[in-house]
Amino acid sequence: MLVSNLMNPNVVTVSPETNIAEAARLLSHYDIGSLPVTLLDGRLKGIITDRDIVLRCVAGDGDPYQTNVSDLMTRNVVSISPDADIREAASLMASEKIRRLPVTKSGKIVGIIALADIAKTRTCDMEACLALSKISTSGKKR
Repeated sequence: MLVSNLMNPNVVTVSPETNIAEAARLLSHYDIGSLPVTLLDGRLKGIITDRDIVLRCVAGDGDPYQTNVSDLMTRNVVSISPDADIREAASLMASEKIRRLPVTKSGKIVGIIALADIAKTRTCDMEACLALSKISTSGKKR
């Protein structure tokens, strides 16, 4: 099965100049855990997570209205092609210790796939379990 069959093509994104308060509102409104950071043309530049906001801004006494997404985002984002096999996506999530993977084509975001999406298929139970096990073990990646 291909990533394109499972990915969510309706991705909520932010620009690098978005302040953290607005990013947090979007995460809450859409009940999601991460926001890909893109330029106006859709090119992926980074990703910001709810955890980034809490640990890098709130816990660090940062001002969410004065801090931009670009200040906290992960820059070297791992992504996958929509034409890749979902087993490859699960393996990549495991090795990178991430639960959400942006889907890009020619550097532009076209979707996002989560470990939960893979687990729900019931065709890749073992891959999803293995990925979750690797993500959950110590040895922080990011």
